[in-house]
Amino acid sequence: MASPGDLEPAPSRVPATKVELTVSCRNLLDMDTFSKSDPVVILYIQGNVDKEWREFGRTEVIDNTLNPDFVRKFMLDYYFEEKQSLRFDVYNVDSKTCNISKHVSFSDPWTCAPVTITAKHQGVPGKKCGTIVLSAEELSNCRDIVTMQLCANKLDKKDFFGKSDPFLVFYRSNEDGTFTICHKTEVVKNNLNPVWQPFSIPVRALCNGDYDRTVKIDVYDWDRDGSHDFIGEFATSYRELSRAQSQFTVYEVLNPRKKCKKKKYVNSGTVTLLSFTVQSEFTFVDYIRGGTQLNFTVAIDFTASNGNPSQPTSLHYMSPYQLSSYAMALKAVGEIIQDYDSDKLFPAYGFGAKVPPDGKVSHQFPLNHNPDNPSCVGIEGVLESYFQSLRTVQLYGPTNFAPVINQVAQSAGEVSDGSQYYVLLIITDGVISDMLQTKEAIVAASSLPMSIIIVGVGPADFLAMEELDGDEVRVSSRGRFAERDIVQFVPFRDYIDHSGNQVLSMARLAKDVLAEVPEQLLSYMKMYDIKPLSSSSQ
Repeated sequence: MASPGDLEPAPSRVPATKVELTVSCRNLLDMDTFSKSDPVVILYIQGNVDKEWREFGRTEVIDNTLNPDFVRKFMLDYYFEEKQSLRFDVYNVDSKTCNISKHVSFSDPWTCAPVTITAKHQGVPGKKCGTIVLSAEELSNCRDIVTMQLCANKLDKKDFFGKSDPFLVFYRSNEDGTFTICHKTEVVKNNLNPVWQPFSIPVRALCNGDYDRTVKIDVYDWDRDGSHDFIGEFATSYRELSRAQSQFTVYEVLNPRKKCKKKKYVNSGTVTLLSFTVQSEFTFVDYIRGGTQLNFTVAIDFTASNGNPSQPTSLHYMSPYQLSSYAMALKAVGEIIQDYDSDKLFPAYGFGAKVPPDGKVSHQFPLNHNPDNPSCVGIEGVLESYFQSLRTVQLYGPTNFAPVINQVAQSAGEVSDGSQYYVLLIITDGVISDMLQTKEAIVAASSLPMSIIIVGVGPADFLAMEELDGDEVRVSSRGRFAERDIVQFVPFRDYIDHSGNQVLSMARLAKDVLAEVPEQLLSYMKMYDIKPLSSSSQ
């Protein structure tokens, strides 16, 4: 069999999860004199760049109730790597107009944390305005994965000197009658009776959850020059395909042109669906909703190459007007991660500095100078301890990663039930000094519930760092390869907004460095067949 580059199976991943938000209210203020309030909830979403609040949608109005359960839901794309600020305003409707300025609001705006799956929030502090109850459910068709295998029999011979080299192309139909490609099989060389390898595809990609939507399958003969010859086609649906779970399904492959030209034309072969199985795949949201906590740890580079913190040229310079690159990277990533950690306590370390009282070099000193409890309260607490350490330690060297990686790995190794997942953020300005030891630490940590994010700040050449990011080649040490790709490296300079907009710079950085964490968490859970905690207990 062959699988040429231009015929690689089409990627089946869907970039965003669809989440359905359901809204209820309890014990709202009664704003009407002769009857109860007529509430409606309006959802606003804040823009990541301009920070403007824009209306996303509204529930229906429910008359005369202080405890409404709204039927109309909000469908949102959910992105782990972006901070998605939502605002829910509750209004009492006094007229049929859609102009909400004429209505009375129960509450001032407030922001819902992006991962609050079920939450209760008061309207205005100090006033009993009532409670908004939110529940979110990932749409079921986002999780169903189909695995199928097909074969063909007596396909038309299209090559002059040999048999056909057939492959299949799957399309799902659109509402306007057009078709969108959703999968390609591999090419089976020189065979009129090919058997293709089993493949998996999300139901959402195949039919968008509509079981009766037409799925068209074209059969082609592969040609090296890209001018693949059309053999024929057939149409089916998810519902029809699913019947193959109990019996083989055979489809005639028809070529419309041949059918019109030849009276005795029967078909251009047949395709048989050999197997079709469906399973519901657990997602990142399932694990978070089940109770999995993300434990966030920070490690900051205090080596002398950063420059004197009191000088404006230093990467650690504490300007009264703007954050340093270190502070921006920490704040950008931490403000998103912290919403996934219930206690908001974050261990924070420095490395590469001489620390008091003896002035010895340390590669994992607590930023709060409390070895017994290195945790800081919230990201603001981490920033405060970081600024304080800059005033008390002496920047030195070298740049060693292995000690802090091993420190976090030790904690991660104590938990194996899926209840905890550790994310280590390392912020550094230079080339790593202990590359061999760091590789060994990463390989060892790859079997643990742990991800490592490395952000490079400043103008240094970070080419060696790319070696740790296992996107292309898996990290190895002493002949042993990492079991998973757990490292993501990015240079912060690639995300800096040249107009000086720090908020935009931080949003760009957070989006990229956090994008791989959900898949890394899932890869660990799959490797050990760990189900979401709520599912395991049922």
